[in-house]
Amino acid sequence: MMKKEIIDQLNLLLSNYQIHYQNLRGFHWNIQGKHFFELHAKFEELYNDAALKIDEIAERILTIEGTPLHSFEDYLSTANVVSKKNIHNGEGAVGSIISDMKGILELEKRIKELATEAGDDGTEDLMSDFLDEQEKTIWMLKAWMK
Repeated sequence: MMKKEIIDQLNLLLSNYQIHYQNLRGFHWNIQGKHFFELHAKFEELYNDAALKIDEIAERILTIEGTPLHSFEDYLSTANVVSKKNIHNGEGAVGSIISDMKGILELEKRIKELATEAGDDGTEDLMSDFLDEQEKTIWMLKAWMK
């Protein structure tokens, strides 16, 4: 039962990342204003990172004998991250990213705890790697907002 719960939570994480990724692409394409150059580049960095994480999550699900969700219909019906559109200003986009990443971070912490309880070292290690990096990213984005 624990393995199924981990797979379900990883699929939730995968769904959240897919929506987060698409939001980042939209922010990258549509950002305007005096911070355009720095944010355009930062959003590209963030969506490239999200794409790598999406692949790692899906491969982890397969490794532990699950099936990763793979349709946008599934992602939209599963994710907690909400699809964003028509955000053109830096503060709105960065604030949205911080909010989404905080939710993703909390989910990753829960998955890490489940993996620890189940003795699933691979999933635990993956979540640890994600957590360290994302805590730093959130801190940097918050610093930019000040």
